Amino acid sequence: MEAVSRFDFRPAADCLIDSHCHLDAPELRADVDGVVARARAAGVGQLLLPAVTAGNFDDVLAMRERYGCWIAFGLHPIYLDRHLDEHLALLDAALAAHAPVAVGEIGLDFYLPALDPARQEALLVEQLKLARKHGLPVVLHVRRSADRVLKHLREQKIELGIAHAFNGSEQQARAFIGQGFKLGFGGAMSYSGSRRIRALAATLPLPSLVLETDAPDIRPEYAQDVPNEPAQLARFVEILAGLRGVGEQTLRRALHANTLAALALD
Repeated sequence: MEAVSRFDFRPAADCLIDSHCHLDAPELRADVDGVVARARAAGVGQLLLPAVTAGNFDDVLAMRERYGCWIAFGLHPIYLDRHLDEHLALLDAALAAHAPVAVGEIGLDFYLPALDPARQEALLVEQLKLARKHGLPVVLHVRRSADRVLKHLREQKIELGIAHAFNGSEQQARAFIGQGFKLGFGGAMSYSGSRRIRALAATLPLPSLVLETDAPDIRPEYAQDVPNEPAQLARFVEILAGLRGVGEQTLRRALHANTLAALALD
């Protein structure tokens, strides 16, 4: 039987790192071995797989066992109706027992009107407290909620992590950077109409950026009809290098170092 492709915990310094993807998503489950093999062939040396509910903690653990990927545990705001009070205790126990690299995916989503903002914020605060308790960085979902997320980061004294799929203003970007966070950029950069995101990717300080796919979501403009995959990072780094006017090899090394720093793995 052919060996399954695996990621190294400490990938080579010129390897790409996907700082956010969901290998356990239904769109990828039928061919996860292939997804990982294509990522490795494209020069991806590691990826971070965040959980989104207590119900998929075991799924991400199984992915780590099979593929050697980094994992995070968290309760995602979009799945608010699935989170029970006792899930915070399960999260606490999982963080203590399984050595994830971060707490995530957590945050606030004020785009979807059905999600109760007050309950989202209460859940976020408790998870930030757990991150502080366990000494872990956080991986943030921030949609139309940057200022409120920043407020809670400051109040809870959280100063390490990644604001995933960043799409806020320059002022908000610099506030996250000032708080100690890296900003995730990916498929949205590929859209010519995404002028603000492309401008931020081009002009924000390079040490503040990390690369991601959010696979299978945030499909790039040139591949909208198929699920996104970590292998797309090879194209994304080309796009980012073009936007910034820097050499691709220089960019790869910087992004690699940034990701390790964001997760306190440097």
